[in-house]
Amino acid sequence: MKTYIKSLIYSYLKISMIFLVEISKTFNIFAISPFILRIPPLMLPFKELLIFHQFLLMQQSKLKKLLKPLYGIFILAASALIFSFTGEKPYLYPSVSFTHLPAEHPVKDDRSFFFTKRELYDSLGLESLGLSRSVFDLALKGMEKLLTLNKLQANILSIADFSKPSTFKRLYVIDLDQSVLLFNTFVAHGRNTGTEWAQQFSNKPKSKKSSLGFFVTGNTYKGSNGYSLKLMGMEKGFNSNAYQRAIVVHGADYVGERNIQELGYLGRSQGCPAVMPEISAPLINTIKDGTCFFIYHPSPNYLQHSTLLN
Repeated sequence: MKTYIKSLIYSYLKISMIFLVEISKTFNIFAISPFILRIPPLMLPFKELLIFHQFLLMQQSKLKKLLKPLYGIFILAASALIFSFTGEKPYLYPSVSFTHLPAEHPVKDDRSFFFTKRELYDSLGLESLGLSRSVFDLALKGMEKLLTLNKLQANILSIADFSKPSTFKRLYVIDLDQSVLLFNTFVAHGRNTGTEWAQQFSNKPKSKKSSLGFFVTGNTYKGSNGYSLKLMGMEKGFNSNAYQRAIVVHGADYVGERNIQELGYLGRSQGCPAVMPEISAPLINTIKDGTCFFIYHPSPNYLQHSTLLN
């Protein structure tokens, strides 16, 4: 008896599935073929399927008149039946075929970048080096947006944390792909930005102040400060004049522990994030050509109006 009941159920399901496909084609109401195709092939033997398909085509005109008042109820019932076998709720959008969506350009889930790279804060021990998680998160958030805008060429992130005094090693260069902290060193701020602590910032030429926000590194050149790296400001009103102001990464003799011992603070620049001359070349070569450079300070004006953080 059980075998007979199973056979009846088997036949009913087999016919229902094909019936549903043919009704879909006849009335052009729902594109459900992707869900039909998820049913195990053994449920729909090819020979029987073909015979039934030919029968439906012959009776198409009669089926229209017979089933038109009932197709809505039948579709819902059959959809529930499909759900019981596939475990997925079928989408019932009119005249949409899910089999023709482009597969070669999948939608990128940008959140995965932030949450995956955020784990590096603990694994690299950045807290013990003085970088707060909140600053690291902000840096990742802005970098994430630059990536979506196709502004970056490599997953190397530089953070100059100007919330710390200049006597602190407040520049962090991180290879996010290799999960390595490449540099943790001193970095200078602008002469008119402050002495030991950075306090004032500007986007104006000749201000001799540092600019806040996100930059993208450009190409290198040799100028009055030796081997240097151009920076392109990405935030209007905060650092968009960086290129015009010649705000660059370069080595400077006034950056180092000797200056701290003599002055009580690091030497200051014309607005550039200057570094120690002995590491300037390898640092510049590491971050050049399209990487993210973030200069942070807890300035309410910047945090509230940054286009990359809000």
